[in-house]
Amino acid sequence: MSGTVEIARDGGVLTLTMNRPEKKNALTDAMYGAMADAMEEGESDPAVRVAVIRSEGDLFCAGNDIGDFLASSGRVGEANVFRFIRLLGQFTKPLLAGVQGRAVGIGTTMLLHCDYVVLAQDAKLTTPFVGLGLVPEAASSLLLPGAIGHQRAFAMLAMGDAMEADAALAAGLANQVVANADLQGATTEAAKRIAALPPGAVQATKALMRDPGMVAAKMEAEIEIFAHRLQSDEAREAFTAFMEKRAPDFSKY
Repeated sequence: MSGTVEIARDGGVLTLTMNRPEKKNALTDAMYGAMADAMEEGESDPAVRVAVIRSEGDLFCAGNDIGDFLASSGRVGEANVFRFIRLLGQFTKPLLAGVQGRAVGIGTTMLLHCDYVVLAQDAKLTTPFVGLGLVPEAASSLLLPGAIGHQRAFAMLAMGDAMEADAALAAGLANQVVANADLQGATTEAAKRIAALPPGAVQATKALMRDPGMVAAKMEAEIEIFAHRLQSDEAREAFTAFMEKRAPDFSKY
């Protein structure tokens, strides 16, 4: 375990488990660093054929730990969150996710980089960036409209609308919806099935399906604007309101 992230390997399957359920698996800089380290090692290890992201508890991921994120926001270009995001776009091996409960912010946008996604029946995907005075990240401003269309993507990315499991399946954001009790088993079964395939052919197929240069370019454009937005009065009001547990007031902007 490193930084409340558990790393395990089993038969060619590398599993990254967010294990901070008491904080709704909100991600700290240390947790991002642990997952990025594991992905880098998995990328270079030929024994690793597939990687899985999952979490403990009732909620997949509440997004960034706000306090930790604000503490590290002065070094946006160096923060582990963006290192992890860049690795999502660069990872050449199959990436899977098993999602239960809420998946907020990065909890949803990381799924756009996964090649196979299993959702529990209670999964709910949300991307509340604009409500925090920010913009989307992880190339989601490119990948989400491409997956579900501009209008539905705008409702999620700009308006913060949630998408529940069955709707996400119908929209093409997931491969399966299963009972919560079956989530880990279904995710593991899919990972083992992929791990048994010819690895070179699998990785070549994945590479043909997406333009990594386009994804990387969109990520860098988002990161630049995200860094600027972090310093904005709107973001300051949003984060202050969050910490003070009140509704933000954007009427003066």
